[in-house]
Amino acid sequence: MSLTSSDIARIANLARLELQPDESERMLTQLNGFFGIVEAMRAVDTTGVQPLAHPVAAIQDITLRLRDDAVSEPDNREANQRSAPAVERGLFLVPKVIE
Repeated sequence: MSLTSSDIARIANLARLELQPDESERMLTQLNGFFGIVEAMRAVDTTGVQPLAHPVAAIQDITLRLRDDAVSEPDNREANQRSAPAVERGLFLVPKVIE
């Protein structure tokens, strides 16, 4: 995929940007360079490659680095809500700002 100067002008108009001609040319070069990188990545054969949940998983086992998800603080909800002007069923009540 390759963009043209008119594509850049349309994108700038949609984004409400006023680009000078030199900025427009620089943007055209940068975006086309980005699309070139994307096309190169799409050309790589990835059949049989399992997706990674995290990039570090490619070099070490990250499951050992993660701690168990456990409660480490006492439940202070009531104490924290005592100073609130309005509370209902454990939730803070705030004024409606959107109709």
